Amino acid sequence: MNLEQFKVLEGKRVLVTGGAGFIGSNLCEALLSLNAKVTCLDNFATGHRHNIAPFLEQDNFTLIEGDIRNLETCQQACKGIDFVLHQAALGSVPRSIEDPITSNEVNVNGFLNMLVAARDQEVKRFIYAASSSTYGDSENLPKVEEVIGKPLSPYAITKYVNELYADNFKRTYDLDTIGLRYFNVFGRRQDPNGAYAAVIPKFVIQLMNHESPVINGDGAYSRDFTYIDNVVQMNLLAISTSNEKALNEVYNTAVGDRTTIKSMAEEVRTFLSAYDPKIAEVEIKHGPNRRGDIPHSLASIEKAKNNLNYQPTHIFKEGLKEATDWYWENLQ
Repeated sequence: MNLEQFKVLEGKRVLVTGGAGFIGSNLCEALLSLNAKVTCLDNFATGHRHNIAPFLEQDNFTLIEGDIRNLETCQQACKGIDFVLHQAALGSVPRSIEDPITSNEVNVNGFLNMLVAARDQEVKRFIYAASSSTYGDSENLPKVEEVIGKPLSPYAITKYVNELYADNFKRTYDLDTIGLRYFNVFGRRQDPNGAYAAVIPKFVIQLMNHESPVINGDGAYSRDFTYIDNVVQMNLLAISTSNEKALNEVYNTAVGDRTTIKSMAEEVRTFLSAYDPKIAEVEIKHGPNRRGDIPHSLASIEKAKNNLNYQPTHIFKEGLKEATDWYWENLQ
């Protein structure tokens, strides 16, 4: 990704919450390459120290180990900060169904703490990770930002509440915000392990181990799989935009194309087979549908193109090729 257009961020003080996570660590890396001054706030509940290990010796990088459920920690982290990239959350629809209380504490209470701290410390702009799960039971395709349905999981509710709070903090306290509705983000550093691992890294690690991945349902459900570089670009655009009309809005952060789960699994198998021909023989299996899953996900990215000059750099197959290469090189 060409970062030249973001040189205006040099010397800016940016807080990345959840900065040791998959998306957060990629944001930290991009910001550091632009000579921004980066503070990472993480409690390592789902993030990993190895994701930020290369940054710890850099003068422009500061780690605060703490929890967004603690307001004092949030206040400390926001002190002297220009921009917040709020990525910290408990992701996963199944996790929220099994434990809605903790998901709410982190994703709603923690989010509110961060908004309050950003307001109190006079942060210039608050960019936050919203979610395509907010579209809920809306059957409209492609998904446009102004048309949503009823949430299908506690996780989706928490993410919608974030949008409501962000809008209210602009109206009430004049805190500028931008919400980015992520659509099935994947790529380097995404954790393939654990009960709530995302589907692409989970399938990658299973196939590398010659284990059969199991698709929920018949595989006809489709997703707008979005490579990490596109997500980094959207965050940097949200920080650096001088378009006043772009502020205090939510944007789909996606590619604007969709792939079935079955096709995705087959593509992963094909790419990995180039490294290990035996992987081509591994069977892809099917299980029951999963509660809370949206059948189809396809984003309109016109609003992001028009207001933020967003142009995705990676379509699905290009991103998947880079991701599988990264996993093969780093997880052997």
